[in-house]
Amino acid sequence: MVDLGNTAGLVLAAGSGQRFGGPKAPFVFEGERLVDRAVRILREAGLTKIFVVLGAWVGEVPQATVIENSDFASGMASSLRTGLVFLSTKEPQLERVVITLVDHIGLSAEAITEIASAQGSLIQSTYEDEIAHPVVIGREHWAALINEVSGDVGAKNYLTRNNATRVELGELATNTDLDHRPA
Repeated sequence: MVDLGNTAGLVLAAGSGQRFGGPKAPFVFEGERLVDRAVRILREAGLTKIFVVLGAWVGEVPQATVIENSDFASGMASSLRTGLVFLSTKEPQLERVVITLVDHIGLSAEAITEIASAQGSLIQSTYEDEIAHPVVIGREHWAALINEVSGDVGAKNYLTRNNATRVELGELATNTDLDHRPA
């Protein structure tokens, strides 16, 4: 059994949302800001330490610690690096982090619980065998990822190269994200 007390949630939400027409974090979807929705789902799954990386839009996020990414315009990798650097230096008790994206509207608390409870330090979720988010990354991999990721390429190549365990979430959630503003 995995101790979720040593596992945090990390929401990547710093982007400017160019295709979307503005930052996604504060966008209200079905009556709730996307950033608040992501935090709520992580909390409902049993994670108590939640961090949110913001950049293009910065504001208050109840029940989460905000981490500012001043380099957000360089791509998603900068948000992953910023979050992992913060956790590495400010949260020494943490052993693993569940990383999700702010616009993953198909995600459910049950899916987070499933992947967060899986054994291992490198875990990728799949939906009908398609690799997606969220992912789980153990502390022993944080430094390597901080040094490796760049541009708009996150941890996917690292996870593949290091034979991450795959957990199918297709019965608990969908891989639906919000790339374009709803009409």
